[in-house]
Amino acid sequence: MASMITTTAWVPRGFAAPFPNKYKFDEEEYERIAALAKLQLDDAEEDLAEAQEAEKKGSEKSDKKKAERETKDDDASDIEIDDDLKEYDLEHYDDTDEEAGEGQSMGMFGNVKSLAYYESNKEDPYITLDPGADEDDEEREDLQILATDNLLLAAKIEDELAHLEVYVYEDAADNLYVHHDIMLPAIPLCVEWLDCPVNKAGVDKDSAANFVAIGTFDPDIEIWDLDTIDCMYPNAILGQGANPEEETKKKKKKKSKKANDEYHVDAVLALAANRKHRNLLASGSADKTIKLWDLHTAKCVKSYSYHTDKVCSLAWHGVESTVLLSGSYDRTAAIADMRAPGEQPMRVGVESDIETVRWDPHDPNFFYVSTENGIVHYFDARKATKDPSASSSVWKLQAHDESVSSFDLNPVIPGFMVTGSTDKTVKIWDITAAGPSLVVSRDFDVGKVFSTAFAPDREVAFRVSIAGSNGNVSVWDTSTNAGVRKAFAQKVPNLPTREDGAEDRLVAVNNDEEEESSSDEGEEDDEDDDSEEDSDEDGDSMDED
Repeated sequence: MASMITTTAWVPRGFAAPFPNKYKFDEEEYERIAALAKLQLDDAEEDLAEAQEAEKKGSEKSDKKKAERETKDDDASDIEIDDDLKEYDLEHYDDTDEEAGEGQSMGMFGNVKSLAYYESNKEDPYITLDPGADEDDEEREDLQILATDNLLLAAKIEDELAHLEVYVYEDAADNLYVHHDIMLPAIPLCVEWLDCPVNKAGVDKDSAANFVAIGTFDPDIEIWDLDTIDCMYPNAILGQGANPEEETKKKKKKKSKKANDEYHVDAVLALAANRKHRNLLASGSADKTIKLWDLHTAKCVKSYSYHTDKVCSLAWHGVESTVLLSGSYDRTAAIADMRAPGEQPMRVGVESDIETVRWDPHDPNFFYVSTENGIVHYFDARKATKDPSASSSVWKLQAHDESVSSFDLNPVIPGFMVTGSTDKTVKIWDITAAGPSLVVSRDFDVGKVFSTAFAPDREVAFRVSIAGSNGNVSVWDTSTNAGVRKAFAQKVPNLPTREDGAEDRLVAVNNDEEEESSSDEGEEDDEDDDSEEDSDEDGDSMDED
């Protein structure tokens, strides 16, 4: 089974609904979905019509065969048919009955409105078995999310199917499991958690919420409600596919692939939600533009085109909430004030394509940039100029031998950085005034590492999510590593220790029965390996850069 996780995102504690709602398919929801589905059907019909027209122009051979076939049919009509068979009218068996009138058209949802459905199984006369309250209570309990739980979102590709898996992480129980998932139309490339309600009936637009924005190889951005399970369609679509009224105007026109000010025309590579202006979402695309979206209206309010190649990473400033940091394949990182779209941004240049950009959460004057050459740069934003070639970093670190595909800064503990690479390793760094130093390097058997992210809450500040090319996601409790405890003991005076004394505690989902059956067989070998690792820990985990 081929699978891969492209990116992950944490949800802070307290935002998820204790009991998520089951999706309700009512009349209003039907109308909304039908409008969205009609757009996709119209697009498919247009593509089909174009293909048929192109085929018709070069169909001389098929016309010839058709003529020959008609000749044969004429010959066949001259054959005398037995009287017993005449009543079956076999000679017109393949003919279309045009006089019978047109049948009912069947769309994506066909005649679903004519189907009878009931608010509950108790009202349905065809359901005679009563599951009872116990089963309902058990199902409700299975879906419950506690205030001490974190949600972890993982964008996954499995057997050419794309979906978003919503995990629940129970830290006290060392438990990680899939709560529900969301089917996606294309390969997901970026995920951003939103605390702003989007197109949710009966909810005030300024209230707290639990939504997710997903960017894929398609140019549209989908917004889903994480507190509703088994949804059929997203709450909103940011892009060309969200405007039924405009679609009719463009019906006879081919969709333009040229960048514009209204929507993306290529894959969405980066998303960044503004935590102070909660209705604003920034997106970066392979069409070289950055779009600013208003989540209240689901419309693009501004477009920026100051990069000359794909925009792959975005980050809002933690203090100056209108300042956006962007990274691009044009090998520059730009600092722009979104209130001044006409001004050229300040830039810094690097030696290769940029992978990720991050502001320093503990010093807003500095930011980090990782590249495909395995280097992490640390820049002073105050020294950035409009000429990227004139920039110089405070320090740069050869963190990995291959691309630094992901990295993150701990939001609670200063100087605590994690990096992940396509060289399959995850590394922890201690950043001081003298520069960065390596604390520990690990290979957690997740394949090429595509995502590393610290948990957002103080209670789980030492937890790191790790995911990669083998399709599994794990949570590493870094506080159980001796090197990490030694490096950050002074920064965290009351560093908790585990009662069981486990080293490098890793919490993962066990989906395979084979793994469960083989875990007992390999338990003794694992214990021996762990003891050997523990004995080597003191000597190897504190390698300095």
